[in-house]
Amino acid sequence: MWTQVRIAILSLLVLTVLTGVIYPLAVTGLAHLLFPGRAGGSLVERGGEVVGSELIGQSFSGARYFWGRPSATTPPYNGAASAGSNLGPTNPALRDRVVATVAALRAAHGEAGAIPVDLGTASGSGLDPHLSPAAALYQVARVAAARGLPKGAVRRLVDDHTEARQLGFLGEPRVNVLLLNLALDELGS
Repeated sequence: MWTQVRIAILSLLVLTVLTGVIYPLAVTGLAHLLFPGRAGGSLVERGGEVVGSELIGQSFSGARYFWGRPSATTPPYNGAASAGSNLGPTNPALRDRVVATVAALRAAHGEAGAIPVDLGTASGSGLDPHLSPAAALYQVARVAAARGLPKGAVRRLVDDHTEARQLGFLGEPRVNVLLLNLALDELGS
C-alpha cells in the first residue's frame, strides 16, 4: 500500500510541476515571442499613462465620444468581471433593456434612421471593444456636432479605423471604439 501512496504523491508532484509551472511558463513565453502586443493585454498608452486595452470594451459617455455596445458588466471594466446578460430572447427584462437603450439612442441622435443592432444589444461577453462600421457611422453626426468638427472629418476617422476581416474572410469589418475615440481626441476640439 505504501508503494502505491508514494507513487500517487510522486505523480501528483510531477504533474503539478509540469502542468502548473512548466506548461504555463512555456505558453506565456511563446505568446510573448510570437504575439508581443497581444500577450501583454494590448494595453494602450498615451503620455506614459495606460488608458485602456484594445481587447476590452471601455465605457464612454457624453456626446463628444463614440459609444460602444451596451454591457451587462458594470463599468469600470477590469477584465475580471466578464459577463453577458444571460437573458433569453423571450425574457421581458431583455426587451425592457433594449427598449430603454433604443430610446436613449433616439434621444441622443433624433430620427437618424435605423439603429444598428449592435448599438442596442450587448455582446456575449459584455466586453466587446468593437462596433460595426454602421454603428460607428450612425454616431458621426452627434460626435461631429458636439466637437464642432465637420461630419466629413469624423466620417474619415471612422473609415480610417475600420478594420478588415481577419485573413480576408474571418469575422466582419469592425471599429475599435477605444482607438477611434483616442484618435478623435488627437484630432481636436
